[in-house]
Amino acid sequence: MLRHSGFSPFAGLLASPVPSADRHRKGMRDGRPGRGRRDMSMEEAMSDGTQTALFDLTLTDEQQLTRETMQRFAASEIAPLARRVDESGAVPDAFLDGSAGLGVASVVLPEEYGGAGLERSPVSNVLIAEDLARGDMGLALAALAPLGVANLLLDQGSASQKDDWLPRFAEESFHAATVALAEPRPGFDAGSLATRARRDGAGFVLEGTKSLVPLARRAELTVVIADLEGEGPRGFLVPAGSEGVSVEAERYMGLRGLEPGRVVLDGCRLPASALLGEGEPFDYARLLDLCRLGLSAAAVGTCQAVLEYTRDYANERKAFGEPISHKQAVAFMIADIAIELDGMRLLTWRAASRAEQGLDFHREAFLAWVQCTRKAMEIGTNGVQLLGGHGFTQEHPVELWYRNLRGAAMLEGCFCV
Repeated sequence: MLRHSGFSPFAGLLASPVPSADRHRKGMRDGRPGRGRRDMSMEEAMSDGTQTALFDLTLTDEQQLTRETMQRFAASEIAPLARRVDESGAVPDAFLDGSAGLGVASVVLPEEYGGAGLERSPVSNVLIAEDLARGDMGLALAALAPLGVANLLLDQGSASQKDDWLPRFAEESFHAATVALAEPRPGFDAGSLATRARRDGAGFVLEGTKSLVPLARRAELTVVIADLEGEGPRGFLVPAGSEGVSVEAERYMGLRGLEPGRVVLDGCRLPASALLGEGEPFDYARLLDLCRLGLSAAAVGTCQAVLEYTRDYANERKAFGEPISHKQAVAFMIADIAIELDGMRLLTWRAASRAEQGLDFHREAFLAWVQCTRKAMEIGTNGVQLLGGHGFTQEHPVELWYRNLRGAAMLEGCFCV
């Protein structure tokens, strides 16, 4: 019989001290703004000769307890809801309020904003995303969207912007917030934005369209990433109901728990205070890297669910008088899923550990993102294949996981760890 622990044999994660806020901000860019930093090619990534720091793969007690809590929530609250949300395209308010009760956003907020004042940890955030996505990738990313915006504000927001928005994320009720980055055009390149911003008097005017925006219709705050004339990508805080903003629902083959929508900016006028950081350098590359780590972790979690489900199915399903797991073609395919999954997980954890230590992690985040988005589609496809004709039916969740994993490569900006 096939057995897999559901955990990497290198079980655990980094448990190093979290750097100061200044070191954390400097870590990935050596203090340089992210404007102009492009994604590296695979050749550049593989030929980078920098020495890789060793990292400890041991969970802290707090991380282990958090993992257990998140896995219970995924099993009891997310997984049973996933099919209904996939069919309706609407997430119940009760679920989102329940996810806020987990406190994943409030615990990292400083005490002056109503939070617990714990240090922000990219490693812990990666673990949380992975464990929640074992229930459903779309619902997990929707539940974590406010934490992503809170992390972005903590990283790059001004003092007044933090005062205005962070206390809301410390409340027990769910306050939807999201990042609008992707755009509805073929071959979208995050390094070449079509959404434009221009200065107009004391404020800004935004023009363009964003797609695949998580929780677009219910977001109280949308951080729109637009190209500011002559200055490169910048973030703009767009509250719900802002002038010149309309939101349209979008329906895709998967990720319906994310409630994706299209945000149309038609002469959207914003005050000067809407510019993220209010004049401080905007590290766009840092935002991309941290968001891609969040997406990679969610893909790992969903692939873990595929592995566990297909393993159990192969052990229980009998053909010609024996479990199909006794057939080499089946056993080898499941083993390949487990091997690729450990590789995806370790790439993601390594990048998160470097981010937590204040080290440059651009290369590591890029490699994790490329590998996770590629292998997620492959694992989703093989999960359906392993169930044969049953994989094509909605009696089993693998077809839902397949559809969600197919969308992983298109998502940008969903969850900033």
